[in-house]
Amino acid sequence: MNPQAPSRALLIVISAPSGAGKTRLCSRVLETCPNVQRAVTCTTRDPRGGEQDGVDYHFLSQDQFEAKIAAGEFLEHAEVYGRRYGTLLSEVAGRLAAGADVLLNIDVQGAASIRQKAAETPAIRDALVTVFLAPPSMAELERRLRSRAEDDEEAIRKRLETAAQEMDQGSNFDHLITSETLDPEQPEKDEDLRRLLCLIEAEKLRGDRF
Repeated sequence: MNPQAPSRALLIVISAPSGAGKTRLCSRVLETCPNVQRAVTCTTRDPRGGEQDGVDYHFLSQDQFEAKIAAGEFLEHAEVYGRRYGTLLSEVAGRLAAGADVLLNIDVQGAASIRQKAAETPAIRDALVTVFLAPPSMAELERRLRSRAEDDEEAIRKRLETAAQEMDQGSNFDHLITSETLDPEQPEKDEDLRRLLCLIEAEKLRGDRF
């Protein structure tokens, strides 16, 4: 590797079962790393209070969204509770071309779609790094879900069933990080963040990856 060559921009895809901590981890990466950017995704849901088009989401009509699907413009897309969500290939490729690292917080199905798209898109293939964040145990995952106090018993049961299925997909990712429990009295000792930042640094230095 030429020591004078610039490090390559990365597309960092992070997936995890619900409750494993990926949303918090992604937020911490964005707070810590100025060169890491969040891709602005598309949605067919209505804007919520204070949300801005092009900043929080690209808000599209159902017809607009379907037209983009037909045109092959999405890197990945999915339907969640009757609303469409998707990541534009141009959104990611443009940021990578400008030298920024792009972070995607996405489910395992979305990650699989991105891997498939990467196989036919060199700019995505060369930048892609996939990371699966796993809970230390299903018992700990259940504890975290209950501590959020956001779901009833039936919702928790469904989340745990889905999590068990998603855990089986962990081997399809480039890297696995087993989440540690964050000490609320020592938030600066964030082991999940430290491990992910080390992983990102190592990937950026791998000039012979392809």
